[in-house]
Amino acid sequence: MSNSMRDLIMGEAELDDEEDDESFDEETGEPRERSRKQSQELDDSSEEEDDDDDEEEARKIRENFIVDEDEDEDEDLEDRDERRKRRKRKRRQERVEEEQLDAEDIDLIGESIPEWERNQPSQGKFKRLKRGHRDDDVRGNKQRDLDDMFDDEDDEPVDDRPYVRSSHRAAAEEFDDFIEDDFPEDEDERLRQIEDMEVARPRDKGIAGRIVDRAGLDKDALEDMEAIFGNGEDYQWALDEEEEEEERQREEQTLELKDVFEPSQLAEKLLTDEDNTIRFTDEPERFQLDRKPFKHLNIQGEQFKDEIQWIADLMWPKKQLSGDLHGPFQKAVGKVLEYFVLEDLEVPYVFQHRKDYLIHARKTRNPEHRDDPEAPEYIVNAEKLLTQDDLWRILELDIKYRSLFEKRSILERTYENLRSAAQVNDDMIPEMLSQAVTMEELQDLQDYINFQYASQLKDIAAMNGVVKGTKRPGAKSSVFERVRQSSVYKFVKAYGISPDRLAQNALREGKKVIADDEQSLPIDLADSLTDSQFPTGDQVLHQARYMYAEELFMSPRMRKHFRQNFYMMGEISCHRTEKGLRRIDDSHPYYEIKYLINQTIPDLARRPELFLKMMKAEEEGFIEVKLRLQNEKDFRRQLQAEFASDNYSELADAWNDERQKVLDVAFAKLERVVAKGVKDSLRTACQEELLKLCREEYSKRLDQAPYKPKGMVLGTVPRVLALSNGMGDPARDPIFWAWVDESGRVIEHGKFGNLARDETQRDAFVKLFERRMPDVIGVSGFSTETHRLVRDLESLVSEKNLLGDEYDDPDTDEKRTDLLEVVIVNDEVARLYKDSPRAQADHPTLGSNTRYCIALARYLQNPMKEYAALGRDVTSLLFNPCQHLLPQEKLLKHLETSMVDMVNLCGVDINEAVGDAYTANFLPYVAGLGPRKATSVIKAINTNGGKVNSRDELVGDPDNNKLPVVGPRVWNNCASFLYIEYTSSNNDSEPLDNTRVHPEDYELGRKMAADALELDEEDVKAETDENGPGAIVRKLFREGEQEKVNELILEEYAEQLEKNYNQRKRATLETIRAELQAPYEELRRNFNLLSADQIFVMFTGETKDSLAEGMIVSVNLRVVKDDFAIAKLDCGIEGRIEAHEVSHRSNVSIRDVIHVGQTVQSKIVDLNRKEFLAKLTLREDALRRPYKRHNDHDRGTWDFRLEDSDKDALREKDKVTGRTQRVINHPLFKPFNSTQAEQFLGSQAQGDLVIRPSSKGNDHLTITWKVADGVYQHIDVLELQKETEFSVGKTLRIGGKYTYSDLDELIVDHIKAMAKKVDEMMGHEKFKKGSVSDAEKWLTSYSDANPNRSIYLFCINPKRAGYFYLCFKASKTSPINMWEVKVVPHAFEMMKNQYPHMLALCNGFKLRFNSEISKLQQMRR
Repeated sequence: MSNSMRDLIMGEAELDDEEDDESFDEETGEPRERSRKQSQELDDSSEEEDDDDDEEEARKIRENFIVDEDEDEDEDLEDRDERRKRRKRKRRQERVEEEQLDAEDIDLIGESIPEWERNQPSQGKFKRLKRGHRDDDVRGNKQRDLDDMFDDEDDEPVDDRPYVRSSHRAAAEEFDDFIEDDFPEDEDERLRQIEDMEVARPRDKGIAGRIVDRAGLDKDALEDMEAIFGNGEDYQWALDEEEEEEERQREEQTLELKDVFEPSQLAEKLLTDEDNTIRFTDEPERFQLDRKPFKHLNIQGEQFKDEIQWIADLMWPKKQLSGDLHGPFQKAVGKVLEYFVLEDLEVPYVFQHRKDYLIHARKTRNPEHRDDPEAPEYIVNAEKLLTQDDLWRILELDIKYRSLFEKRSILERTYENLRSAAQVNDDMIPEMLSQAVTMEELQDLQDYINFQYASQLKDIAAMNGVVKGTKRPGAKSSVFERVRQSSVYKFVKAYGISPDRLAQNALREGKKVIADDEQSLPIDLADSLTDSQFPTGDQVLHQARYMYAEELFMSPRMRKHFRQNFYMMGEISCHRTEKGLRRIDDSHPYYEIKYLINQTIPDLARRPELFLKMMKAEEEGFIEVKLRLQNEKDFRRQLQAEFASDNYSELADAWNDERQKVLDVAFAKLERVVAKGVKDSLRTACQEELLKLCREEYSKRLDQAPYKPKGMVLGTVPRVLALSNGMGDPARDPIFWAWVDESGRVIEHGKFGNLARDETQRDAFVKLFERRMPDVIGVSGFSTETHRLVRDLESLVSEKNLLGDEYDDPDTDEKRTDLLEVVIVNDEVARLYKDSPRAQADHPTLGSNTRYCIALARYLQNPMKEYAALGRDVTSLLFNPCQHLLPQEKLLKHLETSMVDMVNLCGVDINEAVGDAYTANFLPYVAGLGPRKATSVIKAINTNGGKVNSRDELVGDPDNNKLPVVGPRVWNNCASFLYIEYTSSNNDSEPLDNTRVHPEDYELGRKMAADALELDEEDVKAETDENGPGAIVRKLFREGEQEKVNELILEEYAEQLEKNYNQRKRATLETIRAELQAPYEELRRNFNLLSADQIFVMFTGETKDSLAEGMIVSVNLRVVKDDFAIAKLDCGIEGRIEAHEVSHRSNVSIRDVIHVGQTVQSKIVDLNRKEFLAKLTLREDALRRPYKRHNDHDRGTWDFRLEDSDKDALREKDKVTGRTQRVINHPLFKPFNSTQAEQFLGSQAQGDLVIRPSSKGNDHLTITWKVADGVYQHIDVLELQKETEFSVGKTLRIGGKYTYSDLDELIVDHIKAMAKKVDEMMGHEKFKKGSVSDAEKWLTSYSDANPNRSIYLFCINPKRAGYFYLCFKASKTSPINMWEVKVVPHAFEMMKNQYPHMLALCNGFKLRFNSEISKLQQMRR
């Protein structure tokens, strides 16, 4: 047995016998046949009780149920007593059954495992093997099956009794109680438990013909004993009360979520204790999450001013504002930071309600005022200092500064300890600490302190009781420590200048210090400093040289000098590795960086995706990214000049030579560490730029109002008829449709036939239109055939004259109608929705294509709502071709900020959100809220009655028994973004609750309304006293006088507010004026109609990089005429081949060269993306010219010499191997290598494949198929019985044991059969998605939460395509074991045994596991 198996058993273990399943054969996993006798013995006590009840009922009916009232009461009491007794009998019977173990089941296991023998009990030692396997006298007739041993049910609690067999009804998990507790060692405890077991034994084992009690008394003796002592019924009431009390306590016991669910499940649902703390803390949720690592930090006073300065300095260079705005800009940053840190105000609130502090207003006299007194006296020019994107940047930098501040504080404390405890006085440390503005500079200081004062830090740690492990004598730090304490260090000082002073010279800090030369030659001084540790002068020289180089390397100032020069003068070049030489060909995405050289940092900052590709390719081993100084020679010469002495003598030259050697050593080390740091910093900067691009693209997609038919007001939700042909041909396959009304409800759905030619179907479409009167027709699909459906619909609308609603023509002021518009809808969200669990829950009875149509319609009605419903899946959408190079969590966070901006711009109807799950998806993005607080808000509102009547009610209304929904701080953030629809008929309805005006500004809005209505204070008071505070605004709305607010001079209002209350509200007043005229007006842009290029990419999946003029592609010939041919490309578009493009020979007929059904290589001459048409050529001279991507690099930035050299080397290699490009006549054949095949299949479905040439020669083919995302299996196919070198063999063999007659048979019976097994595995409840480490973490967390339980699961093996891991953990202390499961055609293979399906595999594993345990038991005997 393996060591891992021994570890799993953990000593003397007992097997689990808790499951109640069928018995399975280990080799096949198939269920064994049971005997009729066994099945008959599986009677349940509950069935017997039912029979008793039935007999009682029959008896009552026979007696006509004639009783008087007293008898009724007596019988009720008797019934209750009888029911109580039956319950007790049932519980006793269940306990009896649970203690029994079927001997026949043990025999079945013995048949399956020949080496297994039934063990006799050993009385001398209490082993942990279960009594059921060794104790025949307590074994009953209860059937015990294999599945009972590894029960998959999770429903019931587990019986913890140590000596009683666990209930088969109580199995809680696959390996529950797999390893049980030891038998008790205490003798008294053992006897007590044996006595309990005797009491629990079945009572039906008496001697036939005579009733004998267990005590040995017959019936007469028992009667005498009862006459003397009684039968115990006098005390039955006490037992009944005790039992009822136990039942009551069980019912009253409240379970917490953590008692029922696993920690991972609670974390996924945001229901952990930490989540609840966030949920109920009165602080914006996003702030709590971002600041979680820095809760203990309190930045204030001068430190807060330093943070403002630090953030402003980082942002200012990119703002491109005039120099005189630097002061106002810094003040604006400081004010925003105050709102974030001190007042806990989120970005949307600051941007919406503190806009005046983001603007710098310049007030200048108006020269026209002299001549025209009515002209304004002053002109105000407003300059925007900070945008909403800048606010998010400030928030991000605040978190970075907190990290910086924390590290700086730690270093300050460390230095203070060194000063107080070790009397260290190093002026450089506090000086550099105060200047450090990056994490790199602080890390340099930490490295310096740890190196320079290692022994002092060790002593301080020992004084504080912290003892670290002893370092080995040869450790690097210990070597330098020995040098520092030896006489060699005198030579180090003899270099004449300290490393820190040399760095100051290089940085031009202070007055230059010249190095002093010693009075003896370096070698002579070294000889004089020898000792027992370093006995020769050469050793002294070597150690001193490396010691000084190390001090120079550790100098924070020298690192700063190097870093500055690398940022200013650094050049980055790529050098392909041997792996990159072979794998990166012309079509590889990394080819654009394969020979890229001499790229400056500003160059890469303009193309951030290029550098991220470099770093990714370096991680994958394709290239090396080298960062060097452009002026390295000058830099080295300058550094040597700062180090050398200015003396002229043989002695000075000798010391300068020695200093040069030191610099050579130090330079290599500094270059390596600084280059790595610069590359990491550049990677972070490029990620931020690419994240910004993704965020901008997402914002554009969110910034779309609902589709607006002509004549409708922007923001009105249209009625939509959505259609799709899916992957089908609209001429032959059904066309699915769904009609969705303006509320988003699916009212009607169905299918159409051919809408181009079938008149019946066309009439049905017209009737549907007349019945439903849609505002727009939305169309999309998964193939180029959808383009034909669009044309058919446009023709149908035109021919049948299907018109939209009437509207007023702004040019003629007359009523007019237009043809109903057919819109091609962006289906990126619909594709994710149609088969998602959410879609299946929303529409369980509808098909995938119908659900797809529903998603298209809803996208037309409100794109933002569809994106919000995606949640974390939004990262699956493509915003940038290189977004896969970004960390997914960072991408998700940046995309979330876009959604937060747009949701708060549009606002959320809180009452609609409570009643509609789709609208509720917006709540997590409202300022102050998040996913945790959003669920809490909905729950609290439902507790309050399910409706919010006013914004103030959200913080509680004790008078109306309304509990607080959110705290004051969160309410302050979210109040203006949650609106409540105004009802004019309700006097309690506040009209400003339906606007973007914050409740803190309601008084301003009411004053503006009163002034617009020209009401004096008395009128206002009378109106408000009678109708409440909102009466004035209601009056404004009721009388339709909103336009009058435009006559107000807001400048005077703003000046009064700033003068009297020190509040800048000019922009806020403008917002109030706009909201009084059009409450929550739609501010998003019009719906974006897709361009021709976007439609082409959506229907074909081909971009301009993947399909372009000049490319050579495989095409399948569909039509061959005398003068032309029609072919189809893999992406679905049609290609036309003219006669002269087939061959350069004019006397050859097309039909002699090509034929229908043939797959040939062709070159794209022209590509019409709008019409989905391509012009192709088959001419040999054209095909000989390979496609070359556009390369705009010059000689200085592209290594043309190495590129040509590599191509020549590869051509020579092909000549030597004699390989010729093969073309197979099969639609799935591609002339790909392995990398290209994986890239092609990357966007394909699981189970898709390509057939490609093999590197093993022309008698082999390779099939690459997609096992899972990122996992591809390459299968070698040996061809036998080949007619020619290039024809496909008549016999195809895989692995020496699978043989097929043609490629189609191989694909169906081998590849597709394995893909089906992969689907079966990945759809099984025991399969865990994610990496192997994710599975291990899950197993560990499960065992931690359930220490006495065992568990197994399956996960994919990403390193061996076609293999899975079966991971299992027997207990908390056991290691995680893994067995490999291989997918083969029509089966799973484990331990050289094949299993036809997952049930057989699971049971085969259980039997195999039992077999291993049995072997271990025999070994231990």
